[in-house]
Amino acid sequence: MDVNERIKAVLAEHPMVLFMKGTPQFPMCGFSARAARALKDSGASFHAVNVQADPEVRAALPHFANWPTFPQLFIQGELIGGCDIVEDLKSSGELARMALDVSGAVRA
Repeated sequence: MDVNERIKAVLAEHPMVLFMKGTPQFPMCGFSARAARALKDSGASFHAVNVQADPEVRAALPHFANWPTFPQLFIQGELIGGCDIVEDLKSSGELARMALDVSGAVRA
């Protein structure tokens, strides 16, 4: 399976995915730490992909998503954005609503 197919498979399997440097427990950059914290604070249940552990995904994802930096948040397979966008969504309360919508869709 090529790397773009692997990315698509992860996005199809998990409703909310954060591609980040490190893990939520051990982030490897401040932006990834802030995005993961915003998701946790909003009550989001998300799947994290450590791009540091998969150089192919790290190299391919910026082209796949047309977004140059990490972290990258996807919801229902759609790119939402990076750290600043995730934090803005959290501040407005929208991230909590999105997380609730995704968890409701999974249970339905």
